[in-house]
Amino acid sequence: MNLQSVPIRILCVDDHPFMREGIAAYIHKASDMELVAEAVNGREAIEQFRKTQPDVTLMDLRLPDISGVEALRAIRKEFAHARVIILSTFDGDADIQRALEAGAQAYLLKTMPRSELLETIRKVHSGQRHVPPEVAAQLMQHLGQAHLSKREIEVMEKLTEGNRNIDIASALFISEETVKGHIKRIMEKLGANDRTEAVAIALRRGIIKL
Repeated sequence: MNLQSVPIRILCVDDHPFMREGIAAYIHKASDMELVAEAVNGREAIEQFRKTQPDVTLMDLRLPDISGVEALRAIRKEFAHARVIILSTFDGDADIQRALEAGAQAYLLKTMPRSELLETIRKVHSGQRHVPPEVAAQLMQHLGQAHLSKREIEVMEKLTEGNRNIDIASALFISEETVKGHIKRIMEKLGANDRTEAVAIALRRGIIKL
């Protein structure tokens, strides 16, 4: 068989049926592509990848069980050469950074034109990476800024839930003074004037989730 006639085999992972149906329709119209499997959550994505070993996987970032990034890490741990495109409605720099660090070859927003999705699949299949200008701009905006530590993110998550310093201290088994220190550094790193603004910035950038 002529290798050029072999279609790009694609796995689509998304918990929204309309999104999966739309992607399936795009792929069906492309003569050089074939949808070989679908999954509605991260664990099913890992199972379907093992079964079908697709050329390219389209992975939603937010899934009902584990995140797309966690599923991506699990797949690449078993299949180091897996080629994965993250699809998301979220353009926060922390989300993008996590996905690319986990090994995603591309990060696309779901608002992209159909032609960009198909062209990105072809690029990734050929071994290229692809980050659209609007996604790259989000990364560049915060380039060089200090990242929140794991403990600072834990404190931020507790702040988002509306906890007081004393409650955060009790939940994380640290002193109230330590909590105050963490919050001070968080606000400095995020450029926030108060706790409320810090939470808003962290949510917008995808550092924490609701």
